[in-house]
Amino acid sequence: MLTELRPEPATSKRTAGDGGTPPPAKPPSWFARKDASWSPYLFVAPFFVIFGIFGLFPLVFTAWVSLHDWEITGAGGFVGLDNYVTLFGDPDFWNAVGNTLGMLVLSTVPQLLFALILASLLNQKLRGLTFLRMGVLLPIVTSVAAVGIVFSQIFDRDAGMVNGLLGLFSIDPIDWRADKWSSWTAISAMVNWRWTGYNAVIYLAAMQSIPRDLYEAATVDGASKIRQFWSITVPMIRPAIIFTVIVSTIAGMQLFTEPLIFGQGSFAIAGGSLRQFQTVSMYMFEKAFQDFDYGYGSAVAWMIFLLITVLAVINFLVTRKGR
Repeated sequence: MLTELRPEPATSKRTAGDGGTPPPAKPPSWFARKDASWSPYLFVAPFFVIFGIFGLFPLVFTAWVSLHDWEITGAGGFVGLDNYVTLFGDPDFWNAVGNTLGMLVLSTVPQLLFALILASLLNQKLRGLTFLRMGVLLPIVTSVAAVGIVFSQIFDRDAGMVNGLLGLFSIDPIDWRADKWSSWTAISAMVNWRWTGYNAVIYLAAMQSIPRDLYEAATVDGASKIRQFWSITVPMIRPAIIFTVIVSTIAGMQLFTEPLIFGQGSFAIAGGSLRQFQTVSMYMFEKAFQDFDYGYGSAVAWMIFLLITVLAVINFLVTRKGR
């Protein structure tokens, strides 16, 4: 039988082998072009708007106030850098700076070391590992006011648990609020308890991204667990360590609530009767909202900003040199 030949439809496309060319692509519309170029800026715009309103504007306005004799009744005359000149000659300000740096060292260094050790332990195969990992986050969700009240009782001179434990070893009770070093130690213990678990979780997340092949190769070469920790774990989580150091430094320079609650009584904002544990933030609050000298308080606030910037630059240079 003869096969019936069907005519080729008129709408069929000619192939390239027949000498045909594909139809030209339709150019994108004006809206599509603008959407591709503007969308990234629109997505990040909310952050910059919020930062401009609640971050940049207060910073600039504080600098403007610091150049005036600004009291509760309103803005006074323009005094230029007089507030800063007075500030640099103020012994109470430098005392607050020394207290802040002292508590910064006592809280940051042990905190990060304990967090590193804790993260290494949580990275092992333990029973109830999920429960343990969640447990280290409990101090973060606890109210800082509650933490301050509890630790104030723990370090109480007459009925505190710490003095009770020292009494078991025939050590005389310590008035933790009466001396610089004792008050620094008590406040730093409060900060360490609250933030060690947070930093441990950050380190733990970084440790879990380390390839296991490195540890297996080190074990074959005969490296001990301690050698693996310092030669593999610590260098591999360097970015996480840098992050926690910078964040802890910023938080330490802004320390306020813990020493304020620890102080108690009428000398709380002054950091004790001799200003033995007054931080720079407490001194700024005292001048601005207790003495109502907003110009001088703004100058203190800007000095806090400059101190944090200097410490951040030092951390960056040390980290860059170490790298």
